[in-house]
Amino acid sequence: MTDYQTARVALGVRLRELRSTAPGGRLTGTQLAARLGWPQSKVSKLELGQQTAAPEDLEKWAAATGQPDSTAELLARLRGFESHIRSWRRQLAAGHRPVQDAWYTEASRTTLTRVWESAMIPGILQTADYARAIFTRYADLMQSTRDTEEAVRGRLRRQEFLWNPEKRFELIVSESALRSLVCPPAVLAAQLDRLTGLIGLDTVQLLIVPLSAPLKIPPANGFWLMDDRLVITEDWHAELWLDDPDSIALYGRVFETLRGSAVDGPEAQKVITRARRSLPPNHAS
Repeated sequence: MTDYQTARVALGVRLRELRSTAPGGRLTGTQLAARLGWPQSKVSKLELGQQTAAPEDLEKWAAATGQPDSTAELLARLRGFESHIRSWRRQLAAGHRPVQDAWYTEASRTTLTRVWESAMIPGILQTADYARAIFTRYADLMQSTRDTEEAVRGRLRRQEFLWNPEKRFELIVSESALRSLVCPPAVLAAQLDRLTGLIGLDTVQLLIVPLSAPLKIPPANGFWLMDDRLVITEDWHAELWLDDPDSIALYGRVFETLRGSAVDGPEAQKVITRARRSLPPNHAS
């Protein structure tokens, strides 16, 4: 069981305690569900740790069990494990710009940023048009607030750190990301030109894993390793912020293992040029 699931189960146990110790006498799950106007299955799933409670769920639970003073404790428990698992549904409620602002804060605190991306160009290297295409597609998928231009500005703001001599970026990108048409071909052509211009920048080491390179591990999900204090990775449902030493050490080993399959400098330039030439002829020049 993961630490996140363990914490969710523990919260469920605490919710069950509140139901069992209601001042007016123990409430059954059915009685509590009726008070809350919920299906009984929701009460059961929350108590068993099979569903993540929303903050308003916890507030209503505390009130319905006659123990409103427990609200602060319940919310603190929720914040404790949701600081690691940040669901996209909640993060994107106000659009993509707040997420970009959170990333900016972390980038400002970080001296060495190590990145692995297998599916798309890392955000800090994206052109405005490429970023615009990415944000549009994710807003469609997540059915979230569409604040595309604000999100693009937020993402481009982070790129100021590329020119800061006190910072260092090591980025490993799969050749498949260079070829992925998540945007119009002309936009991808300009994006690849941008990557070419960054090769040789003294704050940036851009490495490419060619499609033909032998791999010691499968190239799974992308991640960002911020110094040796934080790993940020994501899945379709959520973004994970991991700060425990074991996870940080593991992702550091993953990064170094992938580095062993990557090329940089002139060899990386060749891979980028090959990807650009593979675009439709009218977009390759």
